[in-house]
Amino acid sequence: MAIDLKAVEQLATDQSSLKAAAGLAKPAKWSGVGASQDGALIWGECAGSGANPYRVMADLRDLGNKCTCPSRKFPCKHVLGLLWLNAEAVVPFVPADTPAWVSDWLGRRRGTSAAKPASSAPSTGEKDLRAARAGEPEVAEDPKDVARREAQAAKRSEDTERAILDALDALEQWIGDQLRMGLAGFIDDATARCRRIAARLVDGKAAVLAGRIDELPSRLLALAAGDRPRGAVVELGKLVLLARAFRATPRDAEIRRAVAASETREVVLADPQALRVDARWEVLAEQVQTRRDGLVSQTTWLLNLAATGPRFAMLLDFFPASAGRRGSVFTPGERFQAELVFYPSQQPLRALLMRRDASGETSALEWPAPDTALSDALTRPLLAEPWVIETPLLLPQGRIARDDAGQTWWRSDDGMATLPVASEVDGLLCGTELTRAAAIWSGNRLTVLAAQSPWGRIGSHE
Repeated sequence: MAIDLKAVEQLATDQSSLKAAAGLAKPAKWSGVGASQDGALIWGECAGSGANPYRVMADLRDLGNKCTCPSRKFPCKHVLGLLWLNAEAVVPFVPADTPAWVSDWLGRRRGTSAAKPASSAPSTGEKDLRAARAGEPEVAEDPKDVARREAQAAKRSEDTERAILDALDALEQWIGDQLRMGLAGFIDDATARCRRIAARLVDGKAAVLAGRIDELPSRLLALAAGDRPRGAVVELGKLVLLARAFRATPRDAEIRRAVAASETREVVLADPQALRVDARWEVLAEQVQTRRDGLVSQTTWLLNLAATGPRFAMLLDFFPASAGRRGSVFTPGERFQAELVFYPSQQPLRALLMRRDASGETSALEWPAPDTALSDALTRPLLAEPWVIETPLLLPQGRIARDDAGQTWWRSDDGMATLPVASEVDGLLCGTELTRAAAIWSGNRLTVLAAQSPWGRIGSHE
């Protein structure tokens, strides 16, 4: 059970509470975060101005909530912050036994006079929830209250969209300022400048776009010094295109995902029009990156070995860096039958693992041939989504080698295509005949995920 960000916005009493909650939706602010076994109850302790943290709890079934802070707002910013953590999966809500203070709150909700003694063993969240529900009579909602809530929700949605549009106006003005002042100065001071505009975007509810801009300096520094001005122009141009696409269609789920927030897992799975693909998949590689916001992104790239459906799938997960390295459920090179549900997109890529079949045939299958010419594979995604940063590619037969200057290149066997490789490639990948190669194209460099050769599969670190 989960809540989406829209529901959090609807709960907020005013815009200032929602803004304060966004500031609290950070892993460093919280401790003791957990959930009941059925996910209906969530809780956590939020650091405040005093010595002791505030205890915050919520029931996702009816959005009942409680916080030990003295705020007169209901719900307070701490409750909204806890719900925000859950909606955006900022931290993992690990199933655990219900703390005594959550059980006490549930007892008061059902109107009993005696709370459970602290020394007694805590019950599971499911048992507490059933007991709490038992004494709660069914009450018909007043149609006026329903209409009032819907009107408030519509107003908040309108305010959110206006805030995003204002933030995008500030972004375009900022981009114009960087171009007027000169790219050399921008590249030298990119970290500080990007951090300032990213903070403005967070205030304007464009959190995803803010994260992208926060990571822009590291992408520029990864380029050779001579390539950075061109890279900066491309990056800034993509931001302008994304901002204008949002203005044109602010309710488009794909564009909103790139600017404000992604749909929750529950929303995607409940969408009857979501693309579902049941096929045999191969794990190409896993990429783990620590972001500037304190989260770690764990990306698993899959290759569809079947003849139909999207060629690639990307499984994306986030967790706080403070939690340490998490083990992966996938091993590069393994193959399995699974059903994936893709997020709505013109070019479906990000997906959710709906079902994984551990049984079935495990015999080797050849990678499929590229289903389009390389020139089309490089340009077609930009026609649909010109603001994308990375595009997965299936390359035809070729080799990876270094030139006299030490630069690494991939070159097709027919000599018709040559592409630069992002980093130094060692081991079997360099110089070996590659019958197929799967890579990520970032607009100016390839990052090889895995390849096949006449002698078998080669991983990116082999």
